[in-house]
Amino acid sequence: MSDVPEIDLTDPAVHRDPFAVYGAAREHGPVAKLVGPGFGPLWVLTRLADARAMLTDPRFALGPGSYQALDVPEHCRAYLRTMQEMEGAEHRRLRGLVSPAFTARRAADFRPRIEPIVGELLDGLPAEGADLLTGFAQPLPMEVICELVGVPEADRPRWHSYGQNVVAGSGESFAAAVPGIIDGARGLTTPPASEFLELLAGTEGLTEPELVTLVWQLVLAGQTPANFVANAVEALLTHPDQLAVLRAEPGLWPTAIEELMRWCGPQLLTIPRQATEDLSLHGVAIRAGEPVSAAIASANRDPRVFTDPDRLDVRRTEGGHVGFAYGPHFCLGAALARVEAEVALRGLLERFPALRLGDVRRAPDPGTWRLAGLPVSF
Repeated sequence: MSDVPEIDLTDPAVHRDPFAVYGAAREHGPVAKLVGPGFGPLWVLTRLADARAMLTDPRFALGPGSYQALDVPEHCRAYLRTMQEMEGAEHRRLRGLVSPAFTARRAADFRPRIEPIVGELLDGLPAEGADLLTGFAQPLPMEVICELVGVPEADRPRWHSYGQNVVAGSGESFAAAVPGIIDGARGLTTPPASEFLELLAGTEGLTEPELVTLVWQLVLAGQTPANFVANAVEALLTHPDQLAVLRAEPGLWPTAIEELMRWCGPQLLTIPRQATEDLSLHGVAIRAGEPVSAAIASANRDPRVFTDPDRLDVRRTEGGHVGFAYGPHFCLGAALARVEAEVALRGLLERFPALRLGDVRRAPDPGTWRLAGLPVSF
């Protein structure tokens, strides 16, 4: 295939409406090429079935090249290699050991611990209005993680600072947060500081370094719900008909969370895999070592799977989105993220029935669909 569409990640259109840009590429063909300053071509699968196939194909592997290298103290390095960098038997072993702690039932059982967190954050919002991104959506995931792993109340402001540095995504502030998270996690796991950690610590075959690494992974991945909650608030307030449906039929909330993740999930691309061999992908020659990703932004709006895919529909029953990835590396904490988002959105919208958007701004980020601010009035 010689006419593979090319997407320049510096194009303002990508930042303004990535769903339209990736959607056009999807209708051109199943593979597109991303280009931008500082890296070679990144191949992306644009259609849902093809994205799922790649995410379950062992010829495309995650590894150290999928993540940025961090300059951290020597004693931290043993804890930075999470199961996201593992493949094959190594990944299956560790995933199998920790998965019982992340079931949908355990997430549902944790709901009563999330509800007061949401309530306290809402209580702290100024009466005249607020930026819900910094005042609600961003602090929520770290507070939930602190509750999950047993961080003492006195230490939580420090962990929130770590979370803010992780949200920054790169640079010195990110690297500087790592020792605090790792050292803090080591203190929480021996002895276990929560029921969650006690369950895992009692798992035969799971080592103490692996448990510390899991806490580090939770901090990394746990920041994604902040962007999702903010996106979902904007989506519902700009689609009052859909919000009205949820207010009239609150039993639809679990379905709505799936639809919102499909329609405005924050991740535009999956973490890149490296091709493990030279291969042909829908007629495109991919060399060993070249990065390949799935374009979530286009796969989740594939008209081959979803009826009227660009329409937000909280009643939609068509499933199969890849907002939480797919295959062996499907998001381990997806069940907890779903419960967290539902509690947050329901709590916010029930507390403030007259909630109104201010001047919403998007961050110019080609990899993440996220807000730079979410000003609202009550």
